Amino acid sequence: MKRIIIGTVGVAVLVGMFSFTFYSDNYFEISRNLNIFATLYRELNTHYVDQLPNEEIVTTGIDAMLSSLDPYTDYIPESELESYRTITTGEYGGIGAIVGKRDGVNTVLMPYIGYPAHDAGLLIGDQITHIDGKSLKGVSSPAISELLKGQPGTELSLIVDRYGVSEPMLITIVREKITISNVAYYGMLQEDTGYILLSDFTTHASEETKNALLDLKARGAKKVVLDLRDNPGGLLDEAIKVANVFIPKGKEVVNTKGKKESWNKTYNAPNLSTDEEIPLVVLTSSGTASAAEIVSGVIQDYDRGVLVGKRTYGKGLVQATRPLPYNAQLKITTAKYYIPSGRCIQAIDYSHKNEDGSVAKIPDSLKVAFKTSKGRTVYDGGGINPDVQVDAQKYSHLLFNIISNDFLFDYATIYHAENAEISSSRSFELSDAEYAEFVTWLEAKDLSFSSQIDEAINRLVDLSKEEKYYEGLQPSIEALKEKVSKIKSSYLVDYQDEVKYMLEEEIVSRYYFQDGLIEAALDHDPTILRAQELLNSPAQYKQILSN
Repeated sequence: MKRIIIGTVGVAVLVGMFSFTFYSDNYFEISRNLNIFATLYRELNTHYVDQLPNEEIVTTGIDAMLSSLDPYTDYIPESELESYRTITTGEYGGIGAIVGKRDGVNTVLMPYIGYPAHDAGLLIGDQITHIDGKSLKGVSSPAISELLKGQPGTELSLIVDRYGVSEPMLITIVREKITISNVAYYGMLQEDTGYILLSDFTTHASEETKNALLDLKARGAKKVVLDLRDNPGGLLDEAIKVANVFIPKGKEVVNTKGKKESWNKTYNAPNLSTDEEIPLVVLTSSGTASAAEIVSGVIQDYDRGVLVGKRTYGKGLVQATRPLPYNAQLKITTAKYYIPSGRCIQAIDYSHKNEDGSVAKIPDSLKVAFKTSKGRTVYDGGGINPDVQVDAQKYSHLLFNIISNDFLFDYATIYHAENAEISSSRSFELSDAEYAEFVTWLEAKDLSFSSQIDEAINRLVDLSKEEKYYEGLQPSIEALKEKVSKIKSSYLVDYQDEVKYMLEEEIVSRYYFQDGLIEAALDHDPTILRAQELLNSPAQYKQILSN
């Protein structure tokens, strides 16, 4: 017995010695590197030929250090703290409008109904030239955004140029507390099918989702589509409560695992559910991230509904903020989260992404299989794969150029100025004569239909001249150019439906704002149409959840 006690004490002493050595070495490394950094910065500041931009150079150093870790650990200086609070709470003091550049001019892109900008009469397409007498020429969009924000109750004056109005307009607006809704829209897709567009997970996301579901059911909804496409996520607590709208109280929603034991937590659904039975389809995209992936994954893991769309972003990391001196903050990744099946949806290699930000294809050899509650096989490592894949609708390069040149935006502004009203957002259609007027208007513009084909032809010309083959190839190249030109000239006729839908949505937004813009797309969205088809086929819906 004595030997056991002595042996135990000896092991404890050895562990203590190694621990002390480990922490001593760790603290020494930290101290040494901080000393090097401080000395380097002092020498640089003393001897460098020019005056250093101190705050900028230190921020650059901090950002470079954090970028070597993961994409979500960020330094938030005091100057950006208010913007960060807006992202997490969905609240700010301002006028309630999206404002951005169009042709280099600060333009109203969307006033929100019920907020000061809309109440004061601002319209989409209005060009703001002055704020409180200050010209906005050359002022950046972020700087203009800050000018529009301010304490609720404070007043600002705008000078606005509006299409069809000969003189600049003076508009006075009183700022209010703006609360951005997490549920951007909800309504009925069909007589018995409800639709909820959840765009964020800031404060009250779960309450808004629950209220939308209850209202839709009161209107006769027997089935529901929850749209989480391009939802960037947000508060973990709200993700848990949104999932809880559809799953029973006490069910595990997510657990987190980090380096510190205090971050190892299991979160269960805290409340009574709103509806555990209503047939549910959740829409996902490559922009569905973080908290939105938790909800998507929970619905899939419990076989509570069917996921339709594209594979999600692949962000399974938890962030927390830590205070720093001088009112700065550090947003730091503290843990990974795991959904009920046990899988972590974090991309295995988040340093390599597709152009849209989504995770690149994960080799099958790196995936681990898990089981849903009914035994369906699901995989980890790089987002959540939907049960039914629907590829995003692809549009022609030429249509992209029409949109990027703001021609649809500009024409919708003109149409609104010349037409006092239109039919409802979901029933509005341009007549053939009206579409022909748009085509005529567009042909009169200095429109460059630059496309990948044009660029390829230009490269062929340059290369043939460089290699001295141009004279022999010139007739063929000119014939190819003429052929492409004919295709372009007939494009607006051949692809009328494609262009017309886009123009109709833009026009509808002038009359019915954000709700109208969403409603106008409902009957043409391939992912929503596939969701409706699935919900209208109970046998197919049940089969997916049982396979």
